[in-house]
Amino acid sequence: MKKSSPRFPGIPAIAYEGTKSSNALAFHHYNPDEVIDGQTMAEHMRFSIAYWHAFRGTGGDPFGPGTIVRPWESGKDPVSIAKARMDAAFEFFQKIRAPFWCFHDRDIAPEGATLAQSNKNLDAIVAHAKQLQKATGVKLLWGTANLFSNPRFMCGAATNPDAHVFAYAAAQVKKALEATKELGGENYVFWGGREGYETLLNTNLKREQDHLARFMHMAKDYANSIGFKGQFLIEPKPKEPTKHQYDFDVASGIAFLRTYGLDKVFKFNIETNHATLAGHSFQHEIEVAAAAGMLGSIDANSGDPLLGWDTDQFNTDVRELTLAMVSILNAGGLGTGGFNFDAKLRRPSIDLEDLFIAHIGGMDAYALAFKIARRILADGKFEQFVADRYSSFDTGYGKDIETGKANFKSLEKLVLTKLGEPTLRSGKQEYLENLLMSYLHG
Repeated sequence: MKKSSPRFPGIPAIAYEGTKSSNALAFHHYNPDEVIDGQTMAEHMRFSIAYWHAFRGTGGDPFGPGTIVRPWESGKDPVSIAKARMDAAFEFFQKIRAPFWCFHDRDIAPEGATLAQSNKNLDAIVAHAKQLQKATGVKLLWGTANLFSNPRFMCGAATNPDAHVFAYAAAQVKKALEATKELGGENYVFWGGREGYETLLNTNLKREQDHLARFMHMAKDYANSIGFKGQFLIEPKPKEPTKHQYDFDVASGIAFLRTYGLDKVFKFNIETNHATLAGHSFQHEIEVAAAAGMLGSIDANSGDPLLGWDTDQFNTDVRELTLAMVSILNAGGLGTGGFNFDAKLRRPSIDLEDLFIAHIGGMDAYALAFKIARRILADGKFEQFVADRYSSFDTGYGKDIETGKANFKSLEKLVLTKLGEPTLRSGKQEYLENLLMSYLHG
């Protein structure tokens, strides 16, 4: 494959320089080559770059057009531009030392006037991406289909009231699954960007949810038929663009999957910003998924607490990330998932180096949180406190409650004859928060 000119001239591969370095274009906490428990940090973290933000983001918002203009975004042929953009992307992946990337089908290849033309464009770009993956060693964490941008999906895709739109969405996902398999994708994500409703005055909610489940069964059946072995993931989001989306949060997603017999097929791709939009913490959503054995992958970003929409910022809140890491490590990790930087530059951040600086900050924050979480778990102080707090269920009538041997009659008799009034015990929240602070600043 012909080698293209550098798209990021003057920016070398990002090196680890440690905490004493003041170099903005260096890692200070993330050393991808550092070995911990037999694995490198790169293998532990499984960082991934979101193609749509890093290479399709322009800085546009509802109040103005884009501000970010890249030198490779020029020419008349959309497919040639897409190839040049992908050359730039893989140069970036290598220089930022990310082992994975993620895409929507319409991020990487231009949409044509017909589905056949769109498929042809996607085939050309997938072939180019496959060459670049082979040349660089960068792998595909997951692929997905964009079923929300085109006006045809204004009322949803799988939940659209028009069967024609449902059929078009099915054809598009079929092709996206083929592309993901061709590129060795380890997962496939469903983000129902418009799978919800604006008003119940024109909506048959049950029928739409039935159709969504049927769509997902079809997707899994087709994946099996072509030999795609990757994990299927659902990414919950409560609102925006629709007022109420059916995959509101992890708990509602679990209920949906169990209702329709899909709970053994899907796990969850949890996004920090979506968690907070649903009124939850990032750690809460991780814990709910982990408790059900359905924790799959992470979209690594954050929102702005002063704004009520999905701002997709790079997360450098080490406290929040440490709590999340504790829960992820307790759950046994993410398996085939990873930490995908579904985050975009702020509108005024228009320099090429800003793209590097933003990802460096996110990678450093997650790596630091990972190391702090390991210390917390190794010490076992929080774990022991929680175990002690629930110890009354380990023996006697408490154990009988958990094993189903106790009932209302037996418990009433115990309280009336032996137990009496419970003795209150402190939850020690302030102590535990101070203890967490000692790890963060220790």
